[in-house]
Amino acid sequence: MQTTNLPWLLDERELASKLGTPRVKLLNDLEATAYGMLQLPAADVACLRPGASPARSGHIAVIAAGTGLGEAYLFWDGHDHHPVASEGGHADFAPRTDVEIGPLRWLREKLGGHVSYERVLSGPGLFRVYEYLRDSGAAPESAALKSELQSGGDPSAAVSRAALERGDALATQALDLLCELYRAEAGNMALRCLTSGGIYLGGGIAPKILPALRRRFVRGYLDKGRFAALLRDIPVHVSLEPRTALLGAAHFAVRL
Repeated sequence: MQTTNLPWLLDERELASKLGTPRVKLLNDLEATAYGMLQLPAADVACLRPGASPARSGHIAVIAAGTGLGEAYLFWDGHDHHPVASEGGHADFAPRTDVEIGPLRWLREKLGGHVSYERVLSGPGLFRVYEYLRDSGAAPESAALKSELQSGGDPSAAVSRAALERGDALATQALDLLCELYRAEAGNMALRCLTSGGIYLGGGIAPKILPALRRRFVRGYLDKGRFAALLRDIPVHVSLEPRTALLGAAHFAVRL
């Protein structure tokens, strides 16, 4: 198997031989994350919006922005949840506003074609959004952030810190737009699979930008026209546990 965002070739039989174990099973990262969501204690979950009361059973959506954008579902059969992997993060980016159309056009030219949600809703995506806003003159780039970006390191992390810790105007616009894209796609997933059991945000980004998500998430999440009432009853949570995927993989391994 060739991984998408890393130059790794993985084979279950070869891994089993080298590890000296009778069986190895490769899981899609979001499949493992979905398993892990089922094991999290309440202390490791932050609620963005509570949803219906009392809570309802049903399918669950998992969306995780990090190195890339992962999406999965937990199918509810009436008794248990079963993870269903997907590559939904590579589906077409569908802008909803004039502000979002700008990055689409900019990225189509920069990438030479297809623009997926992952291109804007991920760690690298945050910096792409920042670059677009900077190049389009949305706000001046501060000398402090410009210097930090030129010094090396993770540019998206630098943008996030500048927004959350210093209130940098351009960085804040970029982070706010990322949050709006996050909430829009989470709402899309809820509609695609009628996730009455809830939506979980995983990955490395959501816990780090939780204040921005709390500030920007709710209104756009419900911006689904006639189906706003449906989404109003669906709770949204953020996993605060960075090892969620590992916990899910361990839980799966016990069942092998």
